[in-house]
Amino acid sequence: MEQVLASRSVSITELKRSPSAVLAQAGSEIVAVLNHNRPAAYLLPPHVYEAMLTRLSADLRRAIQEGIASGPAIPTVKMFDELNTRYAEPAPHAKPGRKRSA
Repeated sequence: MEQVLASRSVSITELKRSPSAVLAQAGSEIVAVLNHNRPAAYLLPPHVYEAMLTRLSADLRRAIQEGIASGPAIPTVKMFDELNTRYAEPAPHAKPGRKRSA
């Protein structure tokens, strides 16, 4: 069973029936929207959503800065060549004595 990451939950049916009531009851809390007792979505108050975006933006800016500060850039072509070499699928082995038909 999946973990519900909210103290309040509501079924999709209940949300469809009365979205205004669900939002009013939630107040400033996060609400898990359940479909067959599994989280299908989360309703977030605007201030929580804005805080998440701000935090993600700050974390992304920090990660970019750390990448810039970590040293010289690697050309994209070289990086993809290295990745393709490292993770390439092995070539299928042809059985000896068998010819491919066109």
